[in-house]
Amino acid sequence: MDHLREECDVAPTWRIILQGWSITIPCSLIWKLLMCVTGCESPVVVVLTESMEPAFQRGDILFLRMGEEPIRAGEIVVFNIDGRDIPIVHRVIKVHERNDTADFDVLTKGDNNREADDRGIYAPGQEWLQRHHIMGRAVG
Repeated sequence: MDHLREECDVAPTWRIILQGWSITIPCSLIWKLLMCVTGCESPVVVVLTESMEPAFQRGDILFLRMGEEPIRAGEIVVFNIDGRDIPIVHRVIKVHERNDTADFDVLTKGDNNREADDRGIYAPGQEWLQRHHIMGRAVG
C-alpha cells in the first residue's frame, strides 16, 4: 500500500515539471524568433518614466526593431548607457554621420525633459551615443 502512495506523490510532481517545460520552451522559442525578426536583443520594452510624455506614458509597452537603415532625427530609440542595466526611451534630436565609415553619433532627449541627454543621463564624459548603445527603434 505504501508503494502506491509513493507513486501517487511522484506523478503530480512530474506532471507539474512537464507543464512548466511545456510553457517555458515555446515562450523561449517565440522570444528567439522575435529577436531574429526584429534584429533586437530585447524586442519588447516597457516605458519606466515620464520623460517621453505626452508621446508615451509610464507603463506603455514598446515594440522595437533595428534595421540597417540610418537613424534619423525625430525617431524614438531605446538605448543603454555603459554601466547601467535599465534601457532608456528617448527621441533622437541630432545625428552626426561619419563620412569615412557607416558609423554615427546620436544625441537624444526625452520629450518631457528640459535639456539634451548629454547633460546628465549619459555616462560621465560621454557626449554622444554610438550604434552599440542603441537597442532598437520604437515601431509600435
